[in-house]
Amino acid sequence: MWLGGFAAIALAIVAYAIYIFNSLVRNRQMVAEGWSGIDVQLKRRTDLIPNLLAAVKGYMAHEKTVLEDVAEMRSKAQAVQNADPETRAKAESALSGALMRLNAVMENYPDLKASTNVMDFQKSLADIEDQIQLSRRYYNGAARNLNIMVESFPSNLIAGRFGFEKSQFFEIENPAERAVPKVEF
Repeated sequence: MWLGGFAAIALAIVAYAIYIFNSLVRNRQMVAEGWSGIDVQLKRRTDLIPNLLAAVKGYMAHEKTVLEDVAEMRSKAQAVQNADPETRAKAESALSGALMRLNAVMENYPDLKASTNVMDFQKSLADIEDQIQLSRRYYNGAARNLNIMVESFPSNLIAGRFGFEKSQFFEIENPAERAVPKVEF
């Protein structure tokens, strides 16, 4: 009898360890899915920028430094596409800041604001920024759930044994850059 009770307890512990392991795997996959969503939206934004710059270039010939800044920040963001979330977030923050400066300068050009092409690009950019924000929330929620499991007892025992690690959050450091760029028509 005593041996049967011990076997039942051992079986329960093994079943619980399997449950924890599977939960860790599920959370790690959700983090990967969330990162993929951010990556897709950032790529969409990066692909849209050259078209927006081409549309405004003729109107803003003497605002060359602003246009060059956006192009440079876009290149830097593209260069770190496979980097960790912290590095990627810094590059994307710089790009968001450059886009905000571009939008601010564009306010001084009534003909530009009235251009259908520019308005379409600005609307697309605003939509993408909203999707980036939603993707960032999903990713950070998934990262939070994984991090809790990696740090909490007893799941931290399983996580440490099988090499599960905490995920970095995708954060924007500058509060001014957290806002969606203002787009006026």
